[in-house]
Amino acid sequence: MMAEEKALPVVMLTGFEPFDGDKVNPSWEAVRRMDGDIVRKHRIVTERLPTEFRRSLTVLRQAIRKHQPELVLCVGLAGGRAQLALERVAINIDDARIPDNTGHQPIDVPIARDGPAAYFSTLPIKAILLALQAQGLPVEISQSAGTYVCNHVFYGLMHALSAHPGVRGGFMHIPFSPQQASHRLGVPSLAETEVVRALRIVIETALSTRRDRRVSAGTLS
Repeated sequence: MMAEEKALPVVMLTGFEPFDGDKVNPSWEAVRRMDGDIVRKHRIVTERLPTEFRRSLTVLRQAIRKHQPELVLCVGLAGGRAQLALERVAINIDDARIPDNTGHQPIDVPIARDGPAAYFSTLPIKAILLALQAQGLPVEISQSAGTYVCNHVFYGLMHALSAHPGVRGGFMHIPFSPQQASHRLGVPSLAETEVVRALRIVIETALSTRRDRRVSAGTLS
């Protein structure tokens, strides 16, 4: 890496390792393709998070300390969804439908006992919605990130960033990859190239937008 690139401010992307019997996780496969890219004079760094309640936030916090990012976007898989989902809110609860990769399955457990009930994304999700729609990408604003490891990481991210004023963060869910959908009858998917294209638009829009658009979720204008 050239010295001038290393000196650029950082945007950090995270994806997850495979879980629930799958051999790949499209969130990480897409994210890692952007490692080292330059977007609006910011350098992209990527980190893979374990699909584990206990360890995911330790790895995430270590990555934040290591990279000192100006913006963080965590990406996760929401199999069965047909659209990219820009998550609005993370709630302070773990309630796992299935065990994580270590077999841990918390039920009705707070993520941070001293934390607020919820955190909102600090990314301009309405502006991002419009930018993605304008490029023909399937996208929605989601009002629930669930109660599995994705929500756990989203909440943990925002809780960690509350100690770093000015650093913005958020979470996006993506559909199954075509490879995963091929053995799941009738399940929607999105190609990796389209996810990567969406990630670039999300980052470009977040870096260029300080005041979010005031439009109804789902509106294209």
